[in-house]
Amino acid sequence: MDEEKPDLSDIYEYRKKLKKLLKPDRYEHSLSVSFTCICLAMKYGVDLYKAEVAGLLHDCAKQFSNQELIKLCDKEGVELTEDMLKAPQVIHSVYGAEYARKAFGIKDMEILSAIFYHTLGCPEMSVLEEIVFVADYIEARRYKAERLPEIRRMAFEDLDRAVYEINHDTISYLEESGGFVCKDSYDTYHYYKELMKKRGLPIK
Repeated sequence: MDEEKPDLSDIYEYRKKLKKLLKPDRYEHSLSVSFTCICLAMKYGVDLYKAEVAGLLHDCAKQFSNQELIKLCDKEGVELTEDMLKAPQVIHSVYGAEYARKAFGIKDMEILSAIFYHTLGCPEMSVLEEIVFVADYIEARRYKAERLPEIRRMAFEDLDRAVYEINHDTISYLEESGGFVCKDSYDTYHYYKELMKKRGLPIK
């Protein structure tokens, strides 16, 4: 039996609005993440629509500067930790969930949660949250990370493992370059490290 043709009218509207808000390279990244999310959702049996929307809108708050984001969070009651204020480049994900709700009318909590956690992650992420977290790192426009080919393959073989490896490499890069690592990132890393141990997989 053929599947029912999906109604894409709202996604087209999200794209049109997002294109007006973001710089061209950021918009292209967002499109690429959304397509990567769809592919991963097909692999892991996640709702394709939710994956596409979460991927498309994951950076919807990137139009704002870090200082603007801090002011918006303060004004709208979005809680920020001290760590986030020390690494304001992560705040777009926290406010992004609120902005997706207000500006794009997104009500689905699974989508909003995937946007919220796409930068820092969290212990025991849902599969949709993992998909957006991983897709943001491996999408086709990315090119700087050293192990991208390996992690791209891994993402379609073992999603939890890909989350662990991305966390490991991101934290290692920040530590080596003198960047600040949020506690939430360490919490995510240690959770997935323990998960790898329990599964008997090699860890670093």
